[in-house]
Amino acid sequence: MDRPRALNALTPDMPSLMAAEIERATARDDVRVVVLTGTGRAFSTGADISGKYTIDETSMDTANRWIRAITTCDKPVVAAVNGVAAGVSCSAALACDLVVAAESASFLLPFANIGLMVDGGASATVAAAIGRARAMRMALLAEPLPARTAYDVGLVSHLAPDDSFAAEVDALVARLAAGPPLALAASKKAVNAATLTQLEPALEREKSGQTVLLRTADVVEGVVAFAERRPPVFRGE
Repeated sequence: MDRPRALNALTPDMPSLMAAEIERATARDDVRVVVLTGTGRAFSTGADISGKYTIDETSMDTANRWIRAITTCDKPVVAAVNGVAAGVSCSAALACDLVVAAESASFLLPFANIGLMVDGGASATVAAAIGRARAMRMALLAEPLPARTAYDVGLVSHLAPDDSFAAEVDALVARLAAGPPLALAASKKAVNAATLTQLEPALEREKSGQTVLLRTADVVEGVVAFAERRPPVFRGE
């Protein structure tokens, strides 16, 4: 993700472009590992809600395609979380097979702050990783989870000091690339089948719920309040 000035906020086409690259990786013999990361000081702040772009049902479809590409790719997909990972980008990072977080990184599901629900499969992946109570806390309170805490509770697989983050990512990728590709693919498929049984239903529930919420006055208020840098006033309308 390469919009560093916008903290890699996602334009509408970015999830589908990334999904297409990951889908192509499956058929490429020269690819042994896929790495998802961001340039600059952020991983990604999620969908761009600055007013330049519209979030709609099509956005949900492209985001869900991205998540499905990550989880069904027969190559290991590594999230190298170099900074804040928020919104659907947080969901995408947590859908990856291994997550390397820099110590200064954080994870945030801020949807409630603008009147929306979690999406990108987070209602399934977060609960599968750290349990219902922590998942509810992230979803309902939209509190950032520091990388250290994320590692301690089992949300991410690796934690790296900022000054050695890139080197540790490279070492992990090299280890995976040297591994047995057929065995890694089979293990990934088996673990996902055992632990992410609710991912597909979650994606569909999130799409249905988000589509309804996008038509509400609360979302309009949430987005306007975000732009105006003030607390939103939600009325349940």
